[in-house]
Amino acid sequence: MKKKRAVSCLLVGALLLGAQQVWAATVHYNDSSVTGNAEEWNAWKENWNNVANDYTYVSLTPGAAATEINFAWYNEGTEGSPIVYFGTDRNNLTEYHGASNNVDASLTGGKNYCYNYVTVPGLTPNTTYYYAVSKSGVMSPIETYKTGSFDNVNILYFGDPQVGASKGQPQGEGALAEGTGAANTAARNDGFAWDRTLDIAMEQNPNINFAISAGDQVNNTGKAKEEEYAAYLSASALKSLPVATTIGNHDSLNADYSYHFNNPNPTNLGMTQAGGDYYYSYGPGLFIVLNTNNYNVAEHEQSIKQAVESNPNATWRVVTIHQDIYGSGLDHSDTDGMILRTQLTPIFDKYDIDVVLQGHDHTYSRSKILYGDGQTHNSYEFRLNEAGDDYDWDNAYNTATGEKIGLYPAEGDAAAQAALDRFAQDNHCYTIEESGSMSATDPEGTLYMTANSASGSKYYELINTQQDYIANRSQNWLPSYSVINMSSNAFRITTYQITDAGNVETIDDTFTIYKTAGRN
Repeated sequence: MKKKRAVSCLLVGALLLGAQQVWAATVHYNDSSVTGNAEEWNAWKENWNNVANDYTYVSLTPGAAATEINFAWYNEGTEGSPIVYFGTDRNNLTEYHGASNNVDASLTGGKNYCYNYVTVPGLTPNTTYYYAVSKSGVMSPIETYKTGSFDNVNILYFGDPQVGASKGQPQGEGALAEGTGAANTAARNDGFAWDRTLDIAMEQNPNINFAISAGDQVNNTGKAKEEEYAAYLSASALKSLPVATTIGNHDSLNADYSYHFNNPNPTNLGMTQAGGDYYYSYGPGLFIVLNTNNYNVAEHEQSIKQAVESNPNATWRVVTIHQDIYGSGLDHSDTDGMILRTQLTPIFDKYDIDVVLQGHDHTYSRSKILYGDGQTHNSYEFRLNEAGDDYDWDNAYNTATGEKIGLYPAEGDAAAQAALDRFAQDNHCYTIEESGSMSATDPEGTLYMTANSASGSKYYELINTQQDYIANRSQNWLPSYSVINMSSNAFRITTYQITDAGNVETIDDTFTIYKTAGRN
């Protein structure tokens, strides 16, 4: 999620409605010193220096199919240790070997690390496994991982942990700092909150198969941020929870994301410095993850095509992207969030995508069932700033003509406002199939979900007027998550929020898509 402009701007959505609204940087975030259990928070602070300087936490990712699981981790030095010890008998684990390579030392303070990738095959449903990894030739402590049903699948879906995004916000007598290493107190705050959300979500839903993150695992863009990844990966639930992560704009401009996550079936399409598109199958679902920080939609279509051809009979086709092309947040939904809308919508129609999971907006929304209008529209993109270390968030560019479209025109600049109006009108490229019901049977179109922040490191306002394509939305300044249940004939999603006291509340009733005849 991009940083809000520090200066006041005119909201695009309001302008389109003929009204003006001024907004400034968000002040909403989750203060872990207040919402956390005091004893646990103090223990976390005491241990923060150790966490922030340990770059070797293990990440688990779904494999290419439910019968596989992928591992990634760092070890110190220039020699990798790509060995996972895995099996059902903790006293007799089998060695699985993989590959390793060097980490860019400029991202780790000049200290040498290797990253390791290992895939473990042959998993069976509803089975308890034990694992450890080799770190510089030393076997790590043994952890537990349990598979669930491969037919009735439960998925935790969340958006934008963005560990470190609470920088500048008050805590105690001071303010949270970006810093580096242990001095990154914003990462300290958000890492605790992220761990809290996962613990509560898993306690409420102990039978989760895996999780999906809609991107922005960390905050610093184009900079070294290993303490943020350390805080993210240190969450206790992640020792036993595989997560299919998405490349967010804050993850996109360094290679460190690609070091930390061993994604299955990488296509080498939609590439940025962090990596590109990938896909995997799990039970009745085919899951396609697109790096939409790359605006080459033709490449994303190739990735979708590869994925569909790998599993053409999957009942459900689910795409995850970071940018919410159908969202309802104040900062993004009517500006950069819809830049990809005109090009992705017909591709999702063409490949019969059932659900698109999104992040980026730090608000919650659920769309109506949508499909394209069948008309030809222009395509747009963001470009990097002159320094190349972030995106130019103030301007969209027409990919055919090169026209520069200011997303926040100055008051009284009629020409700039007219260009923005044309851009917004061109992005009205959808048709509403379903409205108002909490279920849909064999729909033609696609459901678009946008997840709020799972850590509460940063929240944004909802846009003034709810768009016609939105069925429900919420912003209560609380961390949230969704639970998906997927079977051969139903896809259900329910969304919850966590109060400051740690209570779980439903913020949207269960929405269900039914299929009566599988995939045609």
